[in-house]
This record gives sequence, C-alpha cells and structure tokens, in this order.
Amino acid sequence: MSQELKDRTKKFAIDVWFLCSKLPQTREFNNYVNQLLRCSSSVAANYRAAMRAKSDFIYKLKIVEEEADESLFFLEMLEKICSKPELEPELTRLISKSNELVAIIVASLKTARSRIKG
Repeated sequence: MSQELKDRTKKFAIDVWFLCSKLPQTREFNNYVNQLLRCSSSVAANYRAAMRAKSDFIYKLKIVEEEADESLFFLEMLEKICSKPELEPELTRLISKSNELVAIIVASLKTARSRIKG
C-alpha cells in the first residue's frame, strides 16, 4: 500500500501542476495557484518522508493530512472562481482525488495510533 500511495500522491501533485498551467495568469489567480502548487507537492513529499520516518511517522502523516486538506480547499476555491468551463471536469476530478487522499490518510492515522496504544 505504501508504494501505491507514494505513486498516487506523486500523480496528484503532477496533475495539479498540469491544471495550474492552464489557469489564468493574473495576480489573483497566481496567489491561489502558488499555494495549491506548494501544498499539493507537499502531500507527495511529506508522504515519502513519513514512509522513511522511524519515530515521527504519525507527525509526518499528520502533515500529509493537513496539506491534502489545504489542497482540497484551494481546488474548491478555484472551482468557484474559474471561468473556464473546459477545466471543470479536471477540477472536479482533482477535488475527488484530494478527498480520497484525505480519507486514506485519516484512516492510516487512526490505524497507526491504535497500534501504538494497543
């Protein structure tokens, strides 16, 4: 599962990058695009770090959860403000992928925490 999730988080970051390359280049959009690029790539980078972590696995996974949720926020914002109908399907798909990643990471955190307690 960890290699599959590594691949999924990396693909998510790449797909977000391609989406962002198609968005208008205005001061307003650039603010959201820059934030989205940072947090979506952070999902992949921090998941990789979590898989290598020994003692701070849960801490790293919590960062992944936060970055995935932040990615979701900016995707939802772009969905509301983007006036390019041709990007709607891609925004909808990435919002769904972001929701899936958040759910997977939350479930992983619950499992990891229960193993520590039990």
